[in-house]
Amino acid sequence: MPPLPILARRRPVPSPARGLVAIAIALAVTGFAPGAARADEAAEVQGLMRGGDSAAALARAKKAVAAHPQDARLRFLEGVILMDQHRDAEALAVFQRMTEDFPELPDPYNNIAVLEVRAGHLLLARTALETALRNDPDHLAARTNLGDVDLMLAIEAWQQAAKARPDDGALQRKLALARQILATTAK
Repeated sequence: MPPLPILARRRPVPSPARGLVAIAIALAVTGFAPGAARADEAAEVQGLMRGGDSAAALARAKKAVAAHPQDARLRFLEGVILMDQHRDAEALAVFQRMTEDFPELPDPYNNIAVLEVRAGHLLLARTALETALRNDPDHLAARTNLGDVDLMLAIEAWQQAAKARPDDGALQRKLALARQILATTAK
């Protein structure tokens, strides 16, 4: 099976400045409401990220989270930085703690799903996405990611069926088409 694509972590934003702007919009939409001082800290972290200094951004985020442990926005940024650094176990721990402290927010669940897909745990990813969508049925990234995960699960099932019936042309065509669709989502 080809490697799994990276799912969308953030809500899409209709502008060329997607990445960090998308984080800010996702945080605002989902109810992350920091005070002015913490907003400045978050802006500083985002500026370091934009500048490509993820190590400094993470250090600043960790310091800000230590000072304001109940600030969901700062904690979310810390998790996103860890994801970007492929420190998946640490990022997963950040997002899991967020789901304990802020169970109503969909974005941590969406990011948990991305991390579970990276680890090859498709059923856990599906469960996380279903929770994100219970919290916000209009969460575009979670809805899109759920479709991708469902397609990945279908491919796994069809691959197993193809082992038993390698001469089944209809199954082989279905599998090829599904793989082609999945490959387009990875771009």
